[in-house]
Amino acid sequence: MGIDITGLREIDGVLGGALVDSETGFMLASFGGSDFDVEAAGAANAKVVKVKLDAIKSLGWNEPIDDILITLGTQCHLIRPLSRSPKAFLYVALDKRVANQGRARLQLKAVEQSVTL
Repeated sequence: MGIDITGLREIDGVLGGALVDSETGFMLASFGGSDFDVEAAGAANAKVVKVKLDAIKSLGWNEPIDDILITLGTQCHLIRPLSRSPKAFLYVALDKRVANQGRARLQLKAVEQSVTL
């Protein structure tokens, strides 16, 4: 198992990040500062992933999720299910004033390619 998410730390404006089991919300790996509870956020976002997967299924779409972007006033949150292990996802929270969402998505995709479960 190769759980190395250190590449997420390189994203400009990152507040915290995690690799999360989408069925349980359990953190497989995480990092974050004292002002950001990455474990609580990751567990809550497991529910977001489940709801989106249910919506895709109910609509009869046969498409995987590339990523989910949630924007708040000062933050944006990116969720990327692992294509090789869709029962887990990468998650990062970013400071919107500093982060570039396009570059963050590319870095998230690159980290995804290096993670194996």
